[in-house]
Amino acid sequence: MPDAATMSVFVLATLALLVVPGPAVLFIVARGIDQGRSAALTSAAGVGVGSLVHLTAAVLGLSVLLASSAVAFSAVKYLGAAYLVYLGIRTLLTKPERTVAIDRCPKPLRRLFAEGVIVQALNPKIALFFLAFLPQFVDPSRGPVALQTLALGAILVGMGMCTDSAYGLVAGSLGGMLRESRAFASAQRWVAGSVFIGLGVSAAVTGTPQE
Repeated sequence: MPDAATMSVFVLATLALLVVPGPAVLFIVARGIDQGRSAALTSAAGVGVGSLVHLTAAVLGLSVLLASSAVAFSAVKYLGAAYLVYLGIRTLLTKPERTVAIDRCPKPLRRLFAEGVIVQALNPKIALFFLAFLPQFVDPSRGPVALQTLALGAILVGMGMCTDSAYGLVAGSLGGMLRESRAFASAQRWVAGSVFIGLGVSAAVTGTPQE
């Protein structure tokens, strides 16, 4: 497992990234506004299950990479760092959206759960993010890559479900106001962009190729 310092950085970076609303959060908020807390929490649970699909792929992919070539694993880390910087720059340059379309037709909870799974599982950007983010905190010298990736990914997914659920719970009272606030949208864009760039640059500077 990563050392305490690395784990602390991972948790703080994960929290900083998760509190900035993305497409999945906006989906959850929309359902919370439309159908209440139960719908929001059910949608959040579906998104969490969808994240497990990407986590499984990351665990298998990174393990295979290290088994075939330590150099390839290091290359993925550096490419991941570059991708995080790219995400940060693109986030800073993207104008914030002020509204989110809401389907006003109530849906059964099981359908909302399934939609949450699909929204997350079929998003290729999430798959790329898992492969770019998790390797920055994996150290092959500290144990099996698969176990480290699984543990870090499980923490990320668990924290994501907590923050997603929190957004869902307040969606009914504050969600509409926040979605329409240009100041809030602008602030979240700068926070997210800065975190992505900072994490990517830090990984590129401090990372060392595995022998």
